[in-house]
Amino acid sequence: MSKTALVFGAGGFIGNHLVTSLKEEGYWVVGSDIKHPEFGKSQADVFVIADLRDRYTVNRVMSQKYDEVYQLAADMGGIGYISSSHDASILTNSALINLNVARRAEEVGIHGVFFSSSACIYPEHNQIDPNNFTCEESTAYPAHPDTEYGWEKLFSERIYLAYNRDYGMKNKIGRYHNVFGPQGTWKGGKEKAPAAICRKVAQATDNIEVWGDGSQLRSFLYVDECVEFTKAFYRESTFFDPINIGSTATVSINQLVDMVCAIANKDLKRVHIEGPTGVKARTSDNTLIHKVLGKSPKENLEEGLKHTYDWIVKQIENEK
Repeated sequence: MSKTALVFGAGGFIGNHLVTSLKEEGYWVVGSDIKHPEFGKSQADVFVIADLRDRYTVNRVMSQKYDEVYQLAADMGGIGYISSSHDASILTNSALINLNVARRAEEVGIHGVFFSSSACIYPEHNQIDPNNFTCEESTAYPAHPDTEYGWEKLFSERIYLAYNRDYGMKNKIGRYHNVFGPQGTWKGGKEKAPAAICRKVAQATDNIEVWGDGSQLRSFLYVDECVEFTKAFYRESTFFDPINIGSTATVSINQLVDMVCAIANKDLKRVHIEGPTGVKARTSDNTLIHKVLGKSPKENLEEGLKHTYDWIVKQIENEK
């Protein structure tokens, strides 16, 4: 008999890739989200359109036990979205989803949920000096995220950890670091840096606009590796504290632009403009995940960017 999985947030970028991966393993999968995937049909056996902010809707979707439950649903976007006037909706929407999912999972006897947290939970003061910054898991407290999105993710982590303590659940928490790849949002304001830069390079002839001075440092994790390490951590470990799921291959935004330009074989001038840039330096610390799983992401940023750029070029061509 096939194993069963429920994926909340299955209409989103990572959730859609996760559903596909679970189906390839032979799982019977239920996906649920407020919308269908934007790019192509979901591979889920059943896809339930649901507003997960509503308690009774979550109760209906999670009406039975599943072998695996992944909670990736959130009100989110790139830095242009989470740093602008969406704080109240981000806090309200995502907190309600996680309160509902955690409570219902315990009620129906699900052993543990995987919750996708974020690198945005880390304190702003640890990410200011590009020569001395850290996102080691133990540095999350004293807490001081730079966005309300980060505060909500930190609060939701505490929900799942509290259910572990009080009800003996085995919830797992992965802190995602800048996941990118094909089938992700690439325009409209919610896209993240790799997709935005790929789009700008693909459409540019002479110049490319970059928010800020481009010196801010980041690491980026290709979506296939994100899915791989999500499943591995959820299934294989007996570790129940939050863990980073990201890459340690750190580049500046300027370097990221140059990499995409090389992929596109374009010589573009960077034009630096005002815009939200987030913290000065952020990259995954993979010491703990390597200790827990005996492995960590391979970090081939160039290969992932090529796949992403080629996919975005096709999207642009399809819109013509």
